[in-house]
Amino acid sequence: MKRLTQIAAGALLAGSALMSTSALAEGEVSYNIGFASEYYYRGILQKDSSASAGIDYENNGFYVGAWTADVGDGLEYDGYFGYGIETDSGFSASLGFTGYYYTGEFDDTYQEVNLNLGYKIVSLEYSVGEWDGFGAEEDYDFLAVTVETESGFYGTYGTFGDDFDGDYFEVGYGTTIADFDVGISAIFSSDELSDQLDDDGDDTESEALVFTIGKSF
Repeated sequence: MKRLTQIAAGALLAGSALMSTSALAEGEVSYNIGFASEYYYRGILQKDSSASAGIDYENNGFYVGAWTADVGDGLEYDGYFGYGIETDSGFSASLGFTGYYYTGEFDDTYQEVNLNLGYKIVSLEYSVGEWDGFGAEEDYDFLAVTVETESGFYGTYGTFGDDFDGDYFEVGYGTTIADFDVGISAIFSSDELSDQLDDDGDDTESEALVFTIGKSF
C-alpha cells in the first residue's frame, strides 16, 4: 500500500495543477449517468439493478474523474487520474491511478496503477493493485484484452493474478439511440469470480445477460 500511495500522491500534485482556473477554461468537463440491470465489474457481480453517475475532466491528454454506483450496502465511489496519448495511426497509451472506495461494508478499499495500450480495434489493460482486505491486505494484478469494432460489437477476456484468482469473458454490443447509450452483454465468469453455487453448494461458473442505458453530457 505504501508504494501505491506514494505514486498516487505524486500524481495528485500534478492533478492539482491541472485543475487550476486557467486550465479548467481550456479543458473539457463531461458528466454521465447510467443504469445497469446487473452491475458487473471484471466479471464479478456487484449488485442487481444499479444506478451510477460520474464526472470527468480532460485537458491535453491529462484526465481526472470520479464515479459512483449503488452497491446495496452503501455506495462505491471511485477516483482516478492519469495521462494518455492517441496518434493518427490508431495507437493509444495511458498511465494512471484508480482508487475504489465504499461508504458501507460491501467491500474494502482497492488502489491500483493502470497501464493501457491500444492499436486500432485491439486494446490491452494491465493493472497492479492492493486491496485493504478489512485488515488483511492482499496484492493483485489484472490483465485484460479487448477487441472492439467500429460497429459497436466487442469482446473482452480478463484474468486476475498474484493473491487473486479467476478469469472471465464478456461479449457485447453498444449503440446510441436518441442520444442515450444502450448496451447488452453476456458475461461468463470462472468459479473463483462467480456468485453462483452448484447443487452441492460449491462455487460454479456463472453466466449473466446484462442490459445498460446511460447518457453523457
